[in-house]
Amino acid sequence: MNTVFKTLAYGILSLLSGSLAAANAQTPALLDINFEAADAAQGAGIHRMTEGGNNFLRLHDPDSDRSVKTSWQIKIPEGTEAVELTWRQRVTRVIDGERPYFDARIALTFYIAGGKEIWRSRMPESPYTTEPTGGWVEKKTQLLIHEQAEVFEISPTLYTANAATFDVDDLVLKPIDPAALQAEKEQKLQQIKEASVVPDEAPKPENWPPVIHVEGNRLQDAKGNEVWLQGVNAGGLETTSDEQPLRSIVVGIEDWKATCIRLPIKSSFWYGTGKDQTDGGEAYRRSIDKAVTLAANRGAYIALDLHHYRAPKAEDAAFWKDCAAHYKNHPAVLFDIFNEPHGTSWEIWRNGGFVGTKTGVDESSFLSDEEKRKNQGFESVGMQGLVDAVRSTGAENIIIAGGLGWCNDLSGVVNGYALEDNAGNGIMYSWHTYHWHKGWSKVLPVAEKYPIFLGEVGADIIHFPFLPKGSEENPYTWVPDMLGFIQKYKINWTGWCLHPIASPVLVSDWNYTPTPFWGCFAQKALAGEPFELKRMR
Repeated sequence: MNTVFKTLAYGILSLLSGSLAAANAQTPALLDINFEAADAAQGAGIHRMTEGGNNFLRLHDPDSDRSVKTSWQIKIPEGTEAVELTWRQRVTRVIDGERPYFDARIALTFYIAGGKEIWRSRMPESPYTTEPTGGWVEKKTQLLIHEQAEVFEISPTLYTANAATFDVDDLVLKPIDPAALQAEKEQKLQQIKEASVVPDEAPKPENWPPVIHVEGNRLQDAKGNEVWLQGVNAGGLETTSDEQPLRSIVVGIEDWKATCIRLPIKSSFWYGTGKDQTDGGEAYRRSIDKAVTLAANRGAYIALDLHHYRAPKAEDAAFWKDCAAHYKNHPAVLFDIFNEPHGTSWEIWRNGGFVGTKTGVDESSFLSDEEKRKNQGFESVGMQGLVDAVRSTGAENIIIAGGLGWCNDLSGVVNGYALEDNAGNGIMYSWHTYHWHKGWSKVLPVAEKYPIFLGEVGADIIHFPFLPKGSEENPYTWVPDMLGFIQKYKINWTGWCLHPIASPVLVSDWNYTPTPFWGCFAQKALAGEPFELKRMR
């Protein structure tokens, strides 16, 4: 995808300071652009136009293989809590092509110090349209400013439109009183909380899926029938103790036809040491029990994912002794023993050892500085230590073990570092891959010997802040090929994520509306639609 980035000559505007909580219509604008300047726009796909004596900006995309974008960055004055953006727009000549996606939008982005993008969960919604407007229309959006944001970027954009013209005029940004928006936010959060409640269910063992075991590089039940796990991640319990992930489990199985749910969890919540927990983790453990029952009663498997990073510690082994004993030999439960190992050697990955300071690309930009500090300077028990902890309880449940490189590298498994399991139903090896990863073929030698569990996979239209600009592939080319790869080699998989702010997102809201760039494709694959692998990465 060729992306045209042309920052206009207005540059970064830094205006006003002081408290603006009582802003009104007379407050000076932070941005006011009417495109009268002769040098207001230039570059491929971006034009300054005149019509009836009025100047405006035109973004034009003549084909389906690129996006056109232009941006303004505004330094947010101290005390600004909310803003209103108004503009006029006209969308014409929208032509469908091979890809279903075309989008004319005003992309909105927050940045903190150093030009780092704030993570998606804290980003404002970007107004967009996929339909012609039939002429000029007035548009308005209001939003709360994230407390850490220092710079606000406004970017009229055509995202991979299959030939389209997007006209923009009279962009005005003003501070406003945040009270109404804050009240609306609280109301929405309460509605989500109420809608997420799932009634308790009694276990129905007659509906549970059969016990499965590893047989060569496949999974089988006791009758020798092959089992192919396909599903989604129901994210949320790794960051909070609310019940929305439980609703996601039901939707994932009943509406998305998932046969497996991957449920990220956190040991501190299990023991009740998380923020605001006062019950020793009792409610959290009940939620996981409920999650297991909801999945099993619907005939699906559930992989409990200890959503920790870097390398396993003694405390992780202790957790698995507790958790494995609790779900010992439950036919629906699989143990994904450690989320994303990285930054160590294969020797330490398998057998443990001292884990020091890591180097290279850090994909954990979502972790706090304290969490990052805890992930260095400790003795690891190794992945074998976690396997042994599980098996010491007598639990025979299948174990899922993620490789190095944030689970993207499984090379050591076929080079002397495979784990031993002499007392259970076998080990699957977990692979995670996203639309910035290459080298799909590297997993195939492992897949010839062992079952692969693609525990996290997906693509998004946003830029991930820990990556260089332009390193992510267009989802509309990447996703169909990845699903074709999964189907061709019959790889077990759970897409990330059935959560509207956990990128890459399968859904755009808590109504579980599938995103066009990832969710729609995944939903079709789960329903049995075939995808063709046209090109390896």
